[in-house]
Amino acid sequence: MTERRALRAEMDDALLDRYSRHLLMPEIDVSGQERLRNSRVLIVGAGGLGCPVALYLGAAGIGALTIADGDQVEVSNLQRQIGHTHAELGENKAISLRETLSALNVDCQVAAEARYLDEVSLAGLIATHDVVVDCSDNFMTRDLVNRFCVQHKTPLVSGAAIRAEGQLAVFDLRLPDAPCYRCVYPDLSEDALGCNEAGVLGPLVGVIGSMQALETVNVLLGKIKMPRPLLTFSAFDGQFQSFRLRKRSDCVVCR
Repeated sequence: MTERRALRAEMDDALLDRYSRHLLMPEIDVSGQERLRNSRVLIVGAGGLGCPVALYLGAAGIGALTIADGDQVEVSNLQRQIGHTHAELGENKAISLRETLSALNVDCQVAAEARYLDEVSLAGLIATHDVVVDCSDNFMTRDLVNRFCVQHKTPLVSGAAIRAEGQLAVFDLRLPDAPCYRCVYPDLSEDALGCNEAGVLGPLVGVIGSMQALETVNVLLGKIKMPRPLLTFSAFDGQFQSFRLRKRSDCVVCR
């Protein structure tokens, strides 16, 4: 009880009000909320997945978010990228999303990396964050993100969406026998179609992005004790499927 009173003293009335629905949950309470407020999360990509991820993590009270994206907001993005508006057309996506988040929650410190990250900058960012959320749209970036997450043993929450199909996975090498992204996708190909060629259902990225945010909170709160299965979702069928993931002994990244 004394510890709980001390933790409450660290949060003023406005913050107690803001996060009251979390504080009512015994699985979170004040100690869990303080844990979220003391966490740093890197979001790679400020598009269809990155927008709901950032909005929900910012609203949930993550203390510091870094958003990385070198792309600009285009009119075709507005069908699904809910962190941007018509007024931000032509603006860098990371900066646009930072502005939206700053208006949503002044308690969250948001940094924008308004550029495409090279290996050096990506490695440095991953080393200084508690969780990485991969919301990128190409295999080269996903592979690099995974490599540095493995190197620093930083949990990686990965999401993808194309047409009406989405998937979600958590890769955390701190867990027993946990695989990495390359264990699941050993043969990466840059020939895969992107949303600009194949299309994507707008609300689908909201579903997957929201679940990425949820799993990020679970990681930060220490709720994930064993490796999660890969989760897939078919939007038109309304069906979820899960697949058990195994660590590969011949993985070129984490063996």
